[in-house]
Amino acid sequence: MSEKKTFYITTPIYYPSDNPHIGHAYTTVAADTMTRYKKMRGYDTFFLTGTDEHGQKIQRRAAAAGMEPQAFVDKIILDFQKLWKTLMIDYDDFIRTTEPRHIKFVQNIFKVIYDKGDIYKAEYQGWYCTPCETFFTERQLAEGNTCPDCGRPVEKMNEESYFFKMSKYADRWLKYIEDNPDFIQPTIRKNEMVNFVKQGLENLCVSRTTFNWGIPVPFDNKHVVYVWFDALFNYISALESHEGYYQKYWPADIHLVGKDIIRFHTIIWPIILMAADMPLPKKVLGHGWVLLGDTKMSKSKGNVIDPIVLSRKYSADAIRYFLMREMQYGMDCNYSEDAMALRINTDLANDYGNLLSRATAMIGKFQQGIVEEPRQASEFDADLIELARTTPQEFARLMDDLQWSNALAELWKLVNKTNKYVDDAAPWALNKSGEKEKLASVLYNLVEVIRMVTIMVAPFMPSVPQKVWEQLGIVDRQELHSWESLEFGRFPAGIKIDRGEPLFPRIDLESIDNLPLVEEKEAEQQIDTLAPEISIDDFAKLDLRVVKVLACEKVPKADKLLKFRLQLGTEERTVLSGIAEYYQPEQLIGHNLILIANLKPRTIRGIESRGMLLSACDKDKLQLLEVADMPSGVKIE
Repeated sequence: MSEKKTFYITTPIYYPSDNPHIGHAYTTVAADTMTRYKKMRGYDTFFLTGTDEHGQKIQRRAAAAGMEPQAFVDKIILDFQKLWKTLMIDYDDFIRTTEPRHIKFVQNIFKVIYDKGDIYKAEYQGWYCTPCETFFTERQLAEGNTCPDCGRPVEKMNEESYFFKMSKYADRWLKYIEDNPDFIQPTIRKNEMVNFVKQGLENLCVSRTTFNWGIPVPFDNKHVVYVWFDALFNYISALESHEGYYQKYWPADIHLVGKDIIRFHTIIWPIILMAADMPLPKKVLGHGWVLLGDTKMSKSKGNVIDPIVLSRKYSADAIRYFLMREMQYGMDCNYSEDAMALRINTDLANDYGNLLSRATAMIGKFQQGIVEEPRQASEFDADLIELARTTPQEFARLMDDLQWSNALAELWKLVNKTNKYVDDAAPWALNKSGEKEKLASVLYNLVEVIRMVTIMVAPFMPSVPQKVWEQLGIVDRQELHSWESLEFGRFPAGIKIDRGEPLFPRIDLESIDNLPLVEEKEAEQQIDTLAPEISIDDFAKLDLRVVKVLACEKVPKADKLLKFRLQLGTEERTVLSGIAEYYQPEQLIGHNLILIANLKPRTIRGIESRGMLLSACDKDKLQLLEVADMPSGVKIE
């Protein structure tokens, strides 16, 4: 038996200096969509996202907020995780560059490349854009000594630094691109990067000494590792923290990145990997921006769109569909609420949702809700059935080529063809004239096309299929939900239809409210009613202890449970906690938490849990309580 194919896809790890917006959402929705598609095709998938938390920009913003950098990023990370939950992002790992597993890996690699002679110490004199965390030479600056990427003023820097001999690898990089022309996508981005390298590569400054929020250089604590050298290795450090995953999944099949950071991912990152004698990822896609008007969204410009607000108004499925349909391969797309509402009304309500409503209504009215076996073809059947049979192949080709918008367009050809088929075949007329054999065939064909379309649309709109299966009466027929079942004629006769609510209610474009650009700050909440008073003696009965997380893993077949192995002084304990929707297990290893240590043990799913971890919870946010720099076993008093 051949080994199961693997698929490893990554997003950039987002820089948590601002709240996440719809531009961040596109990349992650695209990665999630592709992962779901590959999983449906039988691949063993791994999907990584996370946050890049070091650098001068973070340190300055934290200081301005009167916070320590770690506390500052901890707060913002919750916003990202909330957004991914809202948008149904099903990642396999969430990496934070402040985690011990990442820090250790980066320090080891830095030392490997230094020992090889490709990193050396010198004095840096030049220009630096703190918002972009990017070095520039004089000739690279825009007019007025401004950043060529973001347009902000740059700073003149003069500090002791370590440098990476990037220029040494320029010819090797050019040869690699020549031999692997599909490595950078789309072609326009590849050409930009090739021209950039041919103009001459400078050696890269890979450490800083004028601030300390970063990973210490392992052999020189005066220096911290440059944030881009640090952050790019997340794609491997995350794998290395799982036994055997590097060997299984690396090199990555695709890095998805915005076009503004493609230089880091297609020049700096591959060259660092060359120096480390590691394989390069197979492909990097530099997609366009979500624009508001003609301008890139940016918090500093006050024009960001909050996708959580959009999801509350239109549904997460609709937001995902809009983003994946509007963004053409490698190009920018324009967001407006009118465009959003129009796309929902046209594609989702009128075309797809109405097709389901019409089919189930007619089956209910003409056949007492039972899908009958097709018995006599109408003159319109052959063309529809042929398109239904060929669409999965063309859809798959476009999906595999990362052309998600075109894949949806191809799928909607079948949706639109089926709506026209309803008008041409006129089931109501067949019923009136008593042509029951043709009527049964027409209504069967409608149900079968809807089933096939729903399978293909599932990666884009994950919660839609369940609603469709309920209406088609096949919730428990898993064999009819799979990619392998995309063969026309698989729907079994005799199934009873259960017509439901419209999938996507129409939006009144005349009275559409203007959506606020960002979510307004929620009003101050009233605290919950306090519990009855207790005495100090009652409180003293609780034994609160500092514990260190030695290991953490998900409990099989339990969506909410994490299993912790905790160090409590000289003993170890197993504790279960229902927080899996808020944390990835790897995030918590090495952290010091607070345990109620003297609760009576209880057995959950056959596992004895001895104690309870303390956390704070507010609506859909939860955060474990931590105690830094305290040994395990210490009593909380």
